[in-house]
Amino acid sequence: MDNGILAVLAFLPIIVVAVFLVGLKWPASKAMPLSYLVAVILALLVWGVSFSQVAAASVHGLIVAVTLLFIIFGAILLLNTLQESGGLNTIRRGFTDISPDRRIQVIIIAWLFGSFIEGSAGFGTPAAVAVPLMVGLGFPAMAAVVSGMIIQSTPVSFGAVGTPMIVGVGSGIEPLTQITDVSGFVFGVAGKVAILHAIAGLLIPLFLAAILTRFFGKNKSFSEGLKVWKFALFASVAMTIPYMIVANTLGPEFPAMIGGLVGLVIVIPAAQKGFLMPKEHDIWDFEAKDRWDPTWTGRVELKNNDIYAGKISMWRAWTPYVLIAILLLISRLTKVGDWLKSVKIAFPNIFGTEISSSWEILFSPGFIFIVVAVLTYYLHGMKGEEFARAWKDSGKTMIAAGSALVFTVPMVQVFLNSGGGAVGYQEMPIVLAEGVANLVGSMYPIFATFIGGLGAFVAGSNTVSNMMFSLFQFGVGERIGADPTWMVALQAVGGAAGNMICVHNVVAASAVVGLVGKEGHVIRKTLLPFFYYALLLGSIGYSIMWTAEKGIFNIGSIIAVLIWGTVIYIIATNNKRLNAIEQKRNSA
Repeated sequence: MDNGILAVLAFLPIIVVAVFLVGLKWPASKAMPLSYLVAVILALLVWGVSFSQVAAASVHGLIVAVTLLFIIFGAILLLNTLQESGGLNTIRRGFTDISPDRRIQVIIIAWLFGSFIEGSAGFGTPAAVAVPLMVGLGFPAMAAVVSGMIIQSTPVSFGAVGTPMIVGVGSGIEPLTQITDVSGFVFGVAGKVAILHAIAGLLIPLFLAAILTRFFGKNKSFSEGLKVWKFALFASVAMTIPYMIVANTLGPEFPAMIGGLVGLVIVIPAAQKGFLMPKEHDIWDFEAKDRWDPTWTGRVELKNNDIYAGKISMWRAWTPYVLIAILLLISRLTKVGDWLKSVKIAFPNIFGTEISSSWEILFSPGFIFIVVAVLTYYLHGMKGEEFARAWKDSGKTMIAAGSALVFTVPMVQVFLNSGGGAVGYQEMPIVLAEGVANLVGSMYPIFATFIGGLGAFVAGSNTVSNMMFSLFQFGVGERIGADPTWMVALQAVGGAAGNMICVHNVVAASAVVGLVGKEGHVIRKTLLPFFYYALLLGSIGYSIMWTAEKGIFNIGSIIAVLIWGTVIYIIATNNKRLNAIEQKRNSA
């Protein structure tokens, strides 16, 4: 079959997701079964994959879905436990004391705290921690999920103590015989990745604030979010500078973790002292809850009860999150992690195929969440009926999430395990990537980030995307005469950006706050920051690789200058738009 036609066919499961989930806003529980069915038909009838392999991939997907549901349950349980104990009320008051401005809160919680948690645990854990925390502070559930997804970009390449780089890129390029020092190669690529992320990540906190005010504010205006641009850039630099330094000196394990932690240490005291903070008359908040769009809210309802006022001290309220950070670090950085990993449920060679699955239940963040929830029961002096209510409500929310994940993850696994069939075609993602490379030729570096993003969109993991495409990206670089190490770096940053729109990450994050069935609404709102991230870094990568041959005024540098010029213009003219909004409000 012609390679172009084959690439189009490989794209069909993704088109189904784009049309029904994103375009028509179907819930994932209805859109993903269609995508799964398309992937299965293609695997069986076009790729010639055996029925046993398709069945094994589907079962593996179901096992992965169960592991995700376990994490979701743990995160919801901790949230509900803190709600029942009164700890969440105290945390809410603490953030209000720093600033009642929601734009400032989202930058501190999602960007800085989320980056630290991503560096510690990765694999969607920031959404499981930061998203419910924002809901607990009074954010609409959808606003919290969108914010949690947007920060799944800059820190992701170095999430889970560098797993996407060490495991993803490392195992992906391992077959290359010309690379004798894989760890040294990964170290060098990590430095390039950090520089690229720092460039695009500079605007991510500003995106958080602007998207918050545009989609969830009374005036539906980007301008109100852009008004805190100075604080947003300050918070960005406070994280990305130490992040870059660590990546280029210590390697890929700690950039996101140390960057997020240093950013918190710098930004919170500065905010408390009023540095670059909005004036009292400029404080921005959501409208009253009874005026929220019904699509913003989920099944998890959190109430600000006055009966909890003063019940839990600030230190006791934050102790569960401190314990989560400590336990995650211990499990990821010490030999305790090896012992936890040894306790697992294994499913080797499912249906006689090479596909195996396992569940390291004690190593899962979900287990840590549950342990901390139990400890919170004692630390906060809770009553038995309160804790029982937290378990019951969490179970109900988890069950509601299952209907989407039981088709989402199996579709991903059939898509990824479609190689090795009777006709000898490669896996669908590789066929699709080769089709793009053949179509665009030397322009490919601009599209390399989108291929990485595609891998994460489908697989739900930057690590898997890097494993799948690093060797391919390296080979394309050699074929078109571009620096292959930069090509792999573009793969890594694109794979990180793809987490913003990844279906099963959105499903999982939405499920944590009970926002089931509204996944398409979320992805529509994260598409803009994803395209900004992928296009800017693809263009910069193109410019880096081709400036010596094509000159400084190449298509890559022109696109990058246009993007930055547009951003500068929008910020510079923002006051005029704000004045227009104010005049319109006064005339009404």
